[in-house]
Amino acid sequence: MHPCDSAGRTTFMAFRRTLAAATLALTAACATTSQVKPTQVVSEAPTQAPVPEQQQQPAAPEPPSKKDDRARELFAEAVAAFDAGDYAKAEKGFREVLEKAPQSLNSQFNLGVIAERQGRLEDAQAAYEKVRFLEPGHVPTLLNLGRLYRMQEKYAEAIALYEAGLKAPGREYDASLLNNLTVAYRLAGQHEKAEATARRVLARKPDDAEAYKNLALVYYDQGKFRLAELVLANARKLDEKDPGIYNNLGMIYLKLEDRARALAQFQKAVSLDERFAPGYLNLGAMALAWRDYAGAERSFAKAVELEPGSHEAWLYYAYALDGQKGRDAQKGLKAGEAFEKVLSLRADQPEALCGAGWAYAVERAGWDKAEGFLQKCKELGTTSAQDKQMIDAKLQGLAAMRKNAQPQPTPEEKEQNPAAVGGSGSLLDKVSEEAVPQEGVPPQDAVPAQDAASGAAPSGEASPTQEGAPAQEAAKESTPAAEPPAEAPQTE
Repeated sequence: MHPCDSAGRTTFMAFRRTLAAATLALTAACATTSQVKPTQVVSEAPTQAPVPEQQQQPAAPEPPSKKDDRARELFAEAVAAFDAGDYAKAEKGFREVLEKAPQSLNSQFNLGVIAERQGRLEDAQAAYEKVRFLEPGHVPTLLNLGRLYRMQEKYAEAIALYEAGLKAPGREYDASLLNNLTVAYRLAGQHEKAEATARRVLARKPDDAEAYKNLALVYYDQGKFRLAELVLANARKLDEKDPGIYNNLGMIYLKLEDRARALAQFQKAVSLDERFAPGYLNLGAMALAWRDYAGAERSFAKAVELEPGSHEAWLYYAYALDGQKGRDAQKGLKAGEAFEKVLSLRADQPEALCGAGWAYAVERAGWDKAEGFLQKCKELGTTSAQDKQMIDAKLQGLAAMRKNAQPQPTPEEKEQNPAAVGGSGSLLDKVSEEAVPQEGVPPQDAVPAQDAASGAAPSGEASPTQEGAPAQEAAKESTPAAEPPAEAPQTE
């Protein structure tokens, strides 16, 4: 998978044997979709991940039907409910509007945004498709739908969607569509087209920070890290408060093996925007690489809260919990639940399938599930002969423990890693302190002390504005895998 759409992956069996072998990916700030705010529709909004997708907000306020006062009131009430975080009430309100005004594009669109916020990606896609059927050129829908395609690695479909939108009269130079097209080209490995598209934006809008961010990621992908850093410097001059810029700089510094500086950049990103998921993912990745599982748990917990539909965020959250099960069996059970969440989002994730089996095996309450998942893990074509032997041994051990009614921890569970259960993330705190002189901003001022030790992923691609409530989130993307600290292998 490409870095900007997924966090690196590795087999969970190898992860259990040595965390350092896990492939940790950093998340870049990727291109976003246009933002729809409660009071107006913004075609271009600040971007989060390359720009990462930004927070989505319901399409606003044009009453679905000027002739129907009740429909207008329902729409306003639904937007207010969305702003208050009451998505159930907001969804109910928008559906009531549609009953009175079936052609209300904003209401239908906002149902898609809400579904995305709740991690119901299939429902979100269905809602956006309905809007597209009613109005093929609805840009916010094209942006959010294209982002969903990218999340599924359907890059050809995303490219076709954006290109079709650009063919509409008056849309040939739409920056939001072009920035997202740049992202799609990049993720598809078509770097020449991606660079050309980014430059097409800059030719008409030399002050477009998103285009610079996307261009920097194109260079990043090709290993031109210093050039990418230079391009991001231009983006920072245009928008010094964009968290995606600092997130992507952090990714670059990891590649250049300047981990202290990278950490400071990720912390700067989340200090600028406490809802910037890529930053928490990258902070969590760094903490996980240092085996600071408690710190990683905090960062990944924030990431899954912000992006409940991200299977990568849930996968790493599960890894962080699993790393603490030797001390606290309840963490193992929670890890199993997190792995199951991954499977609910991506049924084909072998890491989650095998991980759930090993996590649940730590406690009697999870043995039934452990046996089922381990058996399925054993049957995977990707499971090695050595791992199958380990699974057989574990299954036999569980059977024996059932018979003896005396659970005994496995040798692996007995192993304790001092850095794994801290909670203060001392290793990352040390790295963070070293970064202060370079960045001039104390890491603890950038994020709460407990989050400073956790790691999340860098943001990657620059992109158009975020879409409205649900729409805004649709635009965010994960970013290129970043290289974790020394103990973990570099990942791409």
